[in-house]
Amino acid sequence: MNKPLMMDRRSLLAGAGAGYVALAFGIPMEVAAHAPAAGDTPRLPGDLQTVRMISAWIRVDADKTVTLLVGKVELGQGILTAVAQVCADELDIDLKQLKIISGDTALVPNEGVTAGSFSMPNCAPAVRQASAEARAIMVGLAAEKLGQPADKLVVRDGVVAAPDGKSVSYWDLALGKALEREATGQVKPKPASAYRYVGKDVPRLDIPAKMTGEEIFVHELRPKGMLFGQVTRPPTYKAKLVSLDSSVVEKTPGVVKVVRNGSFLGVIAEREEIANAAAQALFAAAKWEVEKALPGTDGMEAWLVATKPARIIKTLEKPRQGGEAPAKTIEASYYRPYHMHASLGTSAAVATLGADGVMTIQTHSQSVFETSQAIAKMLGVDGSKVRCQHVQGSGCYGHNMADDAAADAALLAAALPGRPIRLQYTREGEHRWEPYGSAMAMKMKAGVDKNGDILDWDYTLYSTPHGTRPGGQPGNLLSARYLEKPFDMPTPQNNGGPNFAADRNAIALYEFPGQTVTTHFITDMPLRASSTRGLGAYANVFAIESFIDERAIAAGVDPVQYRLRFMKDPRARDVIVKAAEAFGWDKWQKRPGYGRGIAFNKYKNIAGYCAVALEVEVNRRNGRVRVVRAVASADSGHIVSPDGVRNQIEGGLIQSLSWTLKEEVKFDDTAVTSQDWASYPILTFNEVPPVDVVLIDRPGAPFLGTGEASQGPTGAALANAVHDAVGVRFRRLPLTPDRVKAGIG
Repeated sequence: MNKPLMMDRRSLLAGAGAGYVALAFGIPMEVAAHAPAAGDTPRLPGDLQTVRMISAWIRVDADKTVTLLVGKVELGQGILTAVAQVCADELDIDLKQLKIISGDTALVPNEGVTAGSFSMPNCAPAVRQASAEARAIMVGLAAEKLGQPADKLVVRDGVVAAPDGKSVSYWDLALGKALEREATGQVKPKPASAYRYVGKDVPRLDIPAKMTGEEIFVHELRPKGMLFGQVTRPPTYKAKLVSLDSSVVEKTPGVVKVVRNGSFLGVIAEREEIANAAAQALFAAAKWEVEKALPGTDGMEAWLVATKPARIIKTLEKPRQGGEAPAKTIEASYYRPYHMHASLGTSAAVATLGADGVMTIQTHSQSVFETSQAIAKMLGVDGSKVRCQHVQGSGCYGHNMADDAAADAALLAAALPGRPIRLQYTREGEHRWEPYGSAMAMKMKAGVDKNGDILDWDYTLYSTPHGTRPGGQPGNLLSARYLEKPFDMPTPQNNGGPNFAADRNAIALYEFPGQTVTTHFITDMPLRASSTRGLGAYANVFAIESFIDERAIAAGVDPVQYRLRFMKDPRARDVIVKAAEAFGWDKWQKRPGYGRGIAFNKYKNIAGYCAVALEVEVNRRNGRVRVVRAVASADSGHIVSPDGVRNQIEGGLIQSLSWTLKEEVKFDDTAVTSQDWASYPILTFNEVPPVDVVLIDRPGAPFLGTGEASQGPTGAALANAVHDAVGVRFRRLPLTPDRVKAGIG
């Protein structure tokens, strides 16, 4: 039998040297009693199911702090603050004792893409369970050290105290990788009543640095030895580089290198303005083969309806069984155009090819793991040779050009090893080449009885893809398609249905006797398209809630009461009623030029509930729509950060107002013509109305995603309010002054 090794903590730490140590130890009986039987692997909450090691999430550090490691990233949605609240509460530590590392592919658990309002449903439960189990382990160790039963110990700010006054801290018990074990799923998290931070308004952890101007954005990074890169795009999507004389550009002072690979052109320079000017000079010197193949802005709706779909998906097929024939059948068509992400700051990245052969990329990508793998394949290297580190950038809530910037910076950095290459796109470059939110056409058909109640509901939608994120595939990176050995773009999918992408929220939550939903999924893409906030939900909810409003008015029934006739979900009814009450729906007085509208959705039919009520003023002379005020109600389940939920609902509402009133990507038969803020206007600060958000908290209920809950109801509520104001139904977006004026006339 081996003699046990005797060593005190100080000696052990002195030998560790790295700031944390790895410990192996027996699990105390209080914890072991809850362990599953041999061979039993219970399903763990959220993303803990796929990354089961507690040490992958929680680290106890030598500087008397705890580090939380998460794969989800901060996009301005406040997720890191929310999961910090959950972690601090379950571990019984002060928020000031907690540090967070997120989105570093070499360090944190792979939680996939930060998207789809899945951070709270998937990341927060994982953090809660991992933290609860880490606390149980620490308390068990303290019980052994203090000679006290674990259930008699109290923890505050990481200090475990016994009834006799003796105490020991987490940092006296174990450091770093002492939590190197799988979660059991048997430790019960705290009840809602025991939380110190959850459910409270906690200042966002990322705000102070932004307010004081610290360099926390990827755009601000300036590592030693850095050079500036820029790319030269083709004139159109399918253009090919025929010839190029780059000699003049190569001789330009400050130009370090011109990079050409097939039709991919890039330049590296000592200063940013030199790189941008050189990229323009390369474009002028190049000869391109250009193809004219686009349907144009005005022809897009007809193109969608006429194009043979790759798939016709029966998203829902529940026809009515028997009963009376409809007294009347009504049809209507709706349309949303392409939308940009339109980030105020263009996409950027910094890439460095190190001496160890590892390409390290600082990026604001929402999919750091998948993007790192796609870039590795593009470069022809092993996946371990590309490391992405998330750094905050200009917000977009979707798949903008952050991944492309990371790939382009990597292509340039690969041509000049050892030097950090910073790349940031121009406004024109981002506007013309980003993956837009897909245009969609929607056709509604309903059979109603003599009272105007819906008997048969038939909804058909036509859409190009909403998801072409890298997904580990280089063909989804823009520049990879133009290389000498190009990567083909994978055929886009409408994965995860129903309610996933094009058909997200296409199934109305209302209970009609008969309901069918058909998706025409078109994989051809006149314009590059991918995920924008809400994917297909914005257009689907706009069509559904507009059509519901039309049926209510035709039946002579109040729009709120008409919705409640068909809504059986009690939580959905609550948000509709709360929004109407907070708006003052029953007390509202009609006056010339003013209108009110309301709309609802349960995002993806599985996430947060939201209802929006708006008041608008419509100027009949010029067609201008002014939103006077907005009220939203939201049910996000158990609310971790009330202020965070309000911010998400309000921010989504404002963005949706911009989409609905102003935004439309314009293009001709060759290329996108929306190249700046004049040709792609967005909502300005003086056009933002006062917004009141009413929250419905449900302590103990599952966390529901919130970030994309308000976009759909806002667009529909706005269209409904405009109809109420002028008596004209607008079914084609956006509601620009010219379009509204023409409709009124």
